[in-house]
Amino acid sequence: MPAPEPTATAIGLTAAGVLLALSVLSSRALDRVSVPVALIFLVIGVLAGSEGLGGIAFDDYPMAFRLGTVALVLILFDGGLNTPIEATRRAARPAVVLATLGVVGIAAVLALAGRLIGLEWQVALLVGAIVSSTDAAAVFAVLRGSGLQLQRRVGATLELESGLNDPMAIILTTTLAREFSAAEPIATWRIPLDVLVQLAVGTVMGVAVGVAGRATLGRLRLSTGGLYPVLTLALALLAYGLATLLSGSGFLAVYLAGLVLGNGMLPFRAGLLRVHDALAWLAQVSMFLMLGLLVFPSRLAPVAVLGSVLALILAVVVRPAVVASFLAPFRYPRKEVLYIGWVGLRGAVPIVLAIVPILEGVPGADYVFNVVFFIVVVSALIPGATVPWATRRLGLEAHEPPAPPAALQIESRTPLRGDLLSFHIDPALAVVGVSLAELPFPDGAAAALIVRGQELLPPRGSTVLLPGDHIYIVARPEDRPLVQLLFGRPEAG
Repeated sequence: MPAPEPTATAIGLTAAGVLLALSVLSSRALDRVSVPVALIFLVIGVLAGSEGLGGIAFDDYPMAFRLGTVALVLILFDGGLNTPIEATRRAARPAVVLATLGVVGIAAVLALAGRLIGLEWQVALLVGAIVSSTDAAAVFAVLRGSGLQLQRRVGATLELESGLNDPMAIILTTTLAREFSAAEPIATWRIPLDVLVQLAVGTVMGVAVGVAGRATLGRLRLSTGGLYPVLTLALALLAYGLATLLSGSGFLAVYLAGLVLGNGMLPFRAGLLRVHDALAWLAQVSMFLMLGLLVFPSRLAPVAVLGSVLALILAVVVRPAVVASFLAPFRYPRKEVLYIGWVGLRGAVPIVLAIVPILEGVPGADYVFNVVFFIVVVSALIPGATVPWATRRLGLEAHEPPAPPAALQIESRTPLRGDLLSFHIDPALAVVGVSLAELPFPDGAAAALIVRGQELLPPRGSTVLLPGDHIYIVARPEDRPLVQLLFGRPEAG
């Protein structure tokens, strides 16, 4: 007999609070061993499940898929908001090729490998499609935990590819699942046509919602800043919903809507980005916990060997070979090709996609789900644990200046004419040892703040700049080139 209210709700919220807190508090331990933080969320979910220590019974696949879809919308929208077009311009073409043709290539080659080791074609094709996309967030989480930064072009390629390749994997998986569950097989020629239609509709709807959202946010004056994140969240949901209802890729649409919005003038920009970053992390933690609850450890043993073998084939052979083939025309150095091919980690998307065949009633769908789970876990452990080592070994670490211990930001409801720029004072700069009064600032520029170690220094004419300082400059757009001649490239963010 279920507990009466409000006891039942209190028990549920307590369990959720304990699981979320354990996930977050345990994440730092995994950072030290260079394993993607999402893996601990997944493991805690498994331990809390019906066959684990927590004994929480959960096998509602439709509910898991709906919640997983909402989580992916939040994660992809946040990814789009934080992707600067300028930084990714050089990587756009190769990233798009990897996110489309590369995904198809990985799915096909892995399906062939699965067939060769004994899987039925139907199972092999589904597994290949489901695990064909990557998760750059896992890569960058490992790098942050190790205190490393990746060189810009390699990082931009991985980030843009991962933002764009989820929709292609979703399209392939849903199309194949419907094909294998249909009473009458779908004409083969319709599959590529459906893919093109979904990509086209998703692109148009995503850009349209993003442009309309930018225009609305630029003109709208809401009574409080707290309502702006509500509006941007509404735009994300609209982008997904409208594109999906029009037979397009909702996930591609929501990523592109975030990309268009994030590269425009946003009111209360810093606050908006913080809210969506928090929502994305909450979505990621909750999704992995929920997916862990779906797993029954007793059902994993029969697929452990096969899943591990497929994961190794994917990491060591399939992705590196496909990436090398599709990056060949873009003349990437060999070490960058090797790195991009090696660190294609899997995230929550494959596990969410593994629910699709179950919902479509595809024979053997439970088996596919368990195989995919093993591939995701092994992918996190094998390439994941070697990301920092591979970054150093291949010489792809970016020697960026350290982030300042304090950040100065301006929150504004309306666009302002002028920039607030942050610069790290490198020992090689000519301004080192020079007082602010001696520097030839343009008429429209001035120092606003200096951060020196743990101190905030008011900028006075007699203040002398020292190596390691971070200085904030207020400047008009036309004065920015002259300011950069003095201080170099502005710090990101």
